[in-house]
Amino acid sequence: MTKPPAKRNRVLPGILLALLLVLFTVSCSKDDGANPDPGPHPDPEETLDFIESSAVSLNPTGYAPLSAMITLKTSLKVRVSLRIEGQDGPDSDVVHAFPGTARELEIPVHGLYAGYDNSVLLTFFDIDGNELGTQPYIIHTSPLHSSMPQITIQQAKREAMAEGMTLVSYFGHNGTLFPQRPFMFDSYGRIRWYLDFSNHPTLGTLFYDVGVERLANGNLYFGSGGNDAGAAPDNRIYEIDLFGNVLNTWEMPGYGFHHEVYEKPNGNFLVTVNRLGAPTTEDIIIEIDRQSGEIINEWDLKESMQYGRTTWTTDTVDWFHANGLYYDPSDDTIVVSGRTQGVVKLTAANEVVWILAPHKGWALAGNGQDLNTFLLQPLDAQGQPIADTGVITGNTNHPDFEWAWYQHAPKLLPNGDLMVFDNGDSRNYGAASQYSRAVRYTIDPVAMTVQQQWQYGKERGADTFSRIVSDVDYLASEDHVIISPGAIQNGGAAYAKAIEVEAETREVLFEATITPPIAFFDIITLHRTERLPLYPGPATP
Repeated sequence: MTKPPAKRNRVLPGILLALLLVLFTVSCSKDDGANPDPGPHPDPEETLDFIESSAVSLNPTGYAPLSAMITLKTSLKVRVSLRIEGQDGPDSDVVHAFPGTARELEIPVHGLYAGYDNSVLLTFFDIDGNELGTQPYIIHTSPLHSSMPQITIQQAKREAMAEGMTLVSYFGHNGTLFPQRPFMFDSYGRIRWYLDFSNHPTLGTLFYDVGVERLANGNLYFGSGGNDAGAAPDNRIYEIDLFGNVLNTWEMPGYGFHHEVYEKPNGNFLVTVNRLGAPTTEDIIIEIDRQSGEIINEWDLKESMQYGRTTWTTDTVDWFHANGLYYDPSDDTIVVSGRTQGVVKLTAANEVVWILAPHKGWALAGNGQDLNTFLLQPLDAQGQPIADTGVITGNTNHPDFEWAWYQHAPKLLPNGDLMVFDNGDSRNYGAASQYSRAVRYTIDPVAMTVQQQWQYGKERGADTFSRIVSDVDYLASEDHVIISPGAIQNGGAAYAKAIEVEAETREVLFEATITPPIAFFDIITLHRTERLPLYPGPATP
């Protein structure tokens, strides 16, 4: 959502604009799927004289209804920048400059509005950077898929909030559970991109669990697995582009995907998995070599943790419920969130470094180690150990410290701190205080202490309480936190929120409520969100 250059004249004379727009109109029905028909060829007299041919294909793959491809041939080498004119003023424009010069170009167009005659402007530059002119197109789209949610914006301080769109790993539907459909919406609550794999040969029953994220190379990635609602097990990692083209896949023979796949700095993948045929689930982590596709490491949590500990659960099958993880390059460890056990840091050899959880019910790990020696001691705001046994065991809270309960989405912050979404399910072993929060902890692995540094959400109470799923992200460049409770049920239909707060002041800069036609299992709207640019790379010409 970048402002246009100050000197750009964005309004063409009315008569000429109307003529040009008619000549470049492309109308494609959503039901048609891929439609390469570019419509009427433009009159050469009304086209920039160096354009030899031009064609538009809406949704060329059949999986991205709000995307198009413009193909061009020109008589000289040109560079192109794109602008999709927004419905809500310059802040809602999509602007992107494509690198390099060529005579044959394919221009991906992402960020169209649904059910709308979208005004798309391509501006051309020669190899010396001189502007050669702007060519307008109108691209007509069909209405949104009926599974898409209603999005209501409660707050949007656009001058202060982080730029980009909100990517939603969406669970809502219209009665047909699969495939799941990720989407992006702008700060005005308008959906500007989504994927629908209904007709895809392998992703037609996509279940991506925690969802879709962006790789370091700019593409998107996710794991696809089965679940209790009947999604066909796929058990592969996918790399795709914004059109939904599958660029790479990685298999995991002998394992079933669930929850998260995480890209390490070296490009390898950490994956939460089940061992197929095993009597337990969601208690194995594997590492897949990005280049070879080989599984090069395995963490069996029944060995490093206490299988059978029932302090937070009586489920002996899904006893750990690994729902998120990250890699810590400072000491070559992984940090794993187990919804029904706590947060644990493990070495590459599957040895426990520390455990963040109330000090209750811990005994021996599968390898014989006493896990009580790895429990972190909570500190107060002055850095002194909290001696209250009730706080240490989780029965009560301290003014300066609370444990995270049934947490999700662990994140490593730039200073080494840990941030999680503290769901608050069964907080203090009860159900009286229902609130979720984003919380940041400083952990000293030498002194074996943990100090709570920051929190947001407790003050919101039931309006942002989500006992399952959900996400938190830290935007380091702005010192902002985005908290996304994904399964709220507060006096009516299920909904989710994406809330951006300024960390120091806790001022709400952005808040959106996302209400699906039907929530997954009647409660889940989304699992995670991300704030990111629609196009990776530079945003302005």
